[in-house]
Amino acid sequence: MARYHLDYYATLEVTPQASDEEIKRAYRKLALKYHPDRNHGNKTAEDKIREINAAYEVLGDPETRKSYERLRFGGYGRKSDFAEEPAETVNPGVVLEAMEKKLWEEGRLEIFRKLMQALPLVKQELANIRKTTVAKFGYDKFHEETVKIHAKHAIGEVVTPEMEERKERLLDVALQMMLSQGVDGRGGQEGAEWVKRQLAAAFRRGRVDGYCEACELLYVRT
Repeated sequence: MARYHLDYYATLEVTPQASDEEIKRAYRKLALKYHPDRNHGNKTAEDKIREINAAYEVLGDPETRKSYERLRFGGYGRKSDFAEEPAETVNPGVVLEAMEKKLWEEGRLEIFRKLMQALPLVKQELANIRKTTVAKFGYDKFHEETVKIHAKHAIGEVVTPEMEERKERLLDVALQMMLSQGVDGRGGQEGAEWVKRQLAAAFRRGRVDGYCEACELLYVRT
């Protein structure tokens, strides 16, 4: 079973407002406490050091930490929350679905906002969509499936290298979060790759839906 709402800040026993230096100090303290050399044969310590390393791998880098902030579930706000409470266990599919929704929303908002700042491009897209729609149906109307077909080609012209870099950071952090919470598909490398494909597909669907929403908002029948 997966562990829902596993929070990396709580794992390192710091608040979300902690500085980079505070996170580093907390990691070193916990890594020393749960180090295998000090905990021979202790299964709990083995699990704990894995969680600590996974948390620091994300929070220890300012860029991946920013991505985590956008994707994390809930969160802990007070030192009193650092008590070691058992995490809620749920079906891994539920945890994966929750992350897919977050990535879908990230992709949707990204493209929608980008198009709202590029109105000439949207108008040109709408002109092309209108031609296809009229040719297919004989009259002008907003047909979502037709717009989605256009979206799959047009998004490539809208997305910048910076947007792609941001997407990859989000997907990498999302994958780490899923694997650290026991969501690993079929297990092993194959399972991890399957999970990443699912996450990437969710982000892609969000971009397509964001494109459709922008076009629908500006669509004017002739």
